[in-house]
Formats: sequence, C-alpha cells, structure tokens
Amino acid sequence: MTGFVVRSSEAGGDLLLFRHPNAGVQIPAGSVDEGEAPQHAVLREVAEETGLTDVHLLDELTTMEIPIPEGHAYVLHSTTVYARPDPTSFDWIHLPRGLLVRTLAWAEGYTQVEYTEWDKVPDPTYASMRVLGWAPDEALTTETRRRFYLLCAASPTKERWTVFADNHRFELFWAPLQALPKIVWPQDRWLDVLWTARAKIPGSSQAIRRPEEQGPPDRKG
Repeated sequence: MTGFVVRSSEAGGDLLLFRHPNAGVQIPAGSVDEGEAPQHAVLREVAEETGLTDVHLLDELTTMEIPIPEGHAYVLHSTTVYARPDPTSFDWIHLPRGLLVRTLAWAEGYTQVEYTEWDKVPDPTYASMRVLGWAPDEALTTETRRRFYLLCAASPTKERWTVFADNHRFELFWAPLQALPKIVWPQDRWLDVLWTARAKIPGSSQAIRRPEEQGPPDRKG
C-alpha cells in the first residue's frame, strides 16, 4: 500500500516525500503484514518511514492491480532460501515479505530465485549484494494489488528531518504539489491516483495539475 501524506500550505498543499540514499525520491509505501488490516498497515508504514505518528487517515482512494515484470515474483511472506530445492539443504538466508525477485528455474514445489541489491537506482554501478537460492512456491506470488490512501499530518512538523529505517537513513521533506521533484519509477505513475483525488486534498481542490496541464518545465539555474 501507499500513503500520500499531505498538508495545507500557501502554495496550495505539500506532499511528504523522502530521499532514499541509494534509490532516489520516494513516496511512503510498503506491504501489509499477514493478518494486518490495510488501514493499520499504512499508518504503521508511514510511522516507520517518516517518523510521524500524529497522522490522520482521510480516505482510501483506490486499489490497483499492479503488473509484475515477466520472469519476476514478489515474496508473499518471509521465507527461507535453500541452497537446493530441498529443505534439508543449507538454509542460512531469509528473504522478507515484499521483495521483488527474479525467477530462474523450477523444481517440484520450489522456484530458484535471485535477489540483487544495487548501490543506487536507477543508474547502478555495482551490485552490493546478491542472493541466489530456492524458495518454496507458496512463498511467492505473481499477482499483487496496491491500496492507495490519503493522509494528513495532524500537527506541525519540520521542513526537513531524517529517519533511520530499513537499514538506511531517509531524508524526509515537504514538496509543493505544484512542483514535485522527480520520483522514482514506478512510483511516479502512482501520482495519477493523487491527481484524481485533488479535490480531497486540504487547502486547495486544484493543488495538483497533471504534467500536460502545467506547461513547459522551468529550466532556470
């Protein structure tokens, strides 16, 4: 699920974003834990990735089927990765729920998967970590849905702050809805949902305009 956290501003509204040290500017998002209510999950993920706990859930905007690239799968729940398609083989590696992995080969009840973490996205120069092994088929999925929520910061915050989460230090900042920075793929496509919900954003029903409505970008220094 994805949490669009907004606030009123003189510029017509701001969206809360964070800069991942290796993967660019992102929107708070994550996975729903097993047995967890989606509304609770979005508040938990926002708190973990932004440090904000005083946040109001304004609306559930929509749910979308998200296509998965061919030859890939998501980890459906935390799973052990084995050296061979055999649960008695070496098993010191675990993959958490929500990772996107490549699928390479199949044996009865198991899929050979590869997960690579790069030094940066979208223009990596080296792989910082690579996991290759066999995961149980029931721990993988090629179907996924994403829920989108609109939230509002209920109390004043700093303009910029940092949070340590997922073994990284995130830089949080408010960006004017009229002039959002480049957001990583595929999250940049999620903004279509936010544009559709412009009337629900506190402060201005016209706060967000689609790129084709904004005219040419400002190229000044």
